[in-house]
Amino acid sequence: MYQHPPAGTHVLCVDEMGPVAAKTYPAPRWADAGARPKVTPDYGRRGKSWVLGALEPRTGQSLTLCSDKRDSASFVELLNAIVTTWSEGELILILDNLSTHKTIDVLLWALLQPRVRFLFQPTYAPWLNLIEPWWKTLRALALKGRCFADHEAVRLAIDQATDYWNEHRHPYTWRKAA
Repeated sequence: MYQHPPAGTHVLCVDEMGPVAAKTYPAPRWADAGARPKVTPDYGRRGKSWVLGALEPRTGQSLTLCSDKRDSASFVELLNAIVTTWSEGELILILDNLSTHKTIDVLLWALLQPRVRFLFQPTYAPWLNLIEPWWKTLRALALKGRCFADHEAVRLAIDQATDYWNEHRHPYTWRKAA
């Protein structure tokens, strides 16, 4: 279904990543044999954000939205951005069973969107949603080896990494054997 959706349909994997704090994200470093590289602890007390996103595995196109909270209002904002970004055809959104995805606000929003359908993955099966491994790619593009002064810098890095991904996108395939 991910790579070969029905004609005129977009299958999108939707989820949240975070919280992502404004801190130092160390990169792998060289160290003497048997010793660990020294990293100064930085607990990120300069603010945090949640990253909400959508990924279409067939084309590799992605969308991210940073929010201060992981709540239904932020999720509805993401859903509105999804409908705007993928303005043609029917949308099938693959979601996990987070309570935020099933609030009254979200369900009312879904009733007003005839071309959007929700497909909830089984509980305790996050590997079925292809956005999960894509978060690792986004973290590597946006955060790895960088230090952030505040959460606005983190948000800017996430936006730039998403733009970079979309400029160089390719179909996102399942890497592990079933």
